[in-house]
Amino acid sequence: MIEGLISSKTRIRLLVKFFLNPAVTSYLREIAAEFGESTNGIRLELNRLSEAGLLESAPDGKTIRYKANHGHPLFPELKAIVGKYTGLDALAQQVFQRLGDLKAAYLVGDYAQGKDSGIIDVVLVGKVDEPALSQLVQKAEGLISRRIRCLTVSPQEWQALLDKRTFERPMLAWSA
Repeated sequence: MIEGLISSKTRIRLLVKFFLNPAVTSYLREIAAEFGESTNGIRLELNRLSEAGLLESAPDGKTIRYKANHGHPLFPELKAIVGKYTGLDALAQQVFQRLGDLKAAYLVGDYAQGKDSGIIDVVLVGKVDEPALSQLVQKAEGLISRRIRCLTVSPQEWQALLDKRTFERPMLAWSA
């Protein structure tokens, strides 16, 4: 879908990284290691996105950290496009409509870090209709070509997981 509009796979990966979870910040060598690409190719695309105003950069010691520019006029649209590209927007909407007394859903793991690894880890907080969840996951996996792993917890269990710092990185949340 998006590959027809943007020919650079590196640029697409950078947009996913920074606009899937706009709280994510990263620097050149970290991204190059994550993507398994040379720093030159990554630097070129980071510079293009920064010059377009889509990314902000700030020095952090000897490195430069990059993040999504929340003030850019296209920020909401790019975030929505990345959500559609990864399939997370459709997944979130279906989850809340069909699963019972759901209080919140949290994206954890690679996707919360802006990494399109192919496995989406979701924590669902509340009482969930497990058979409906199983059906929904199976359907969604077919639509978005990604594996989905779900953990269902009560609000108290979720708080205990947070207190234990089980999830170290930023998380995207959807609430009912």
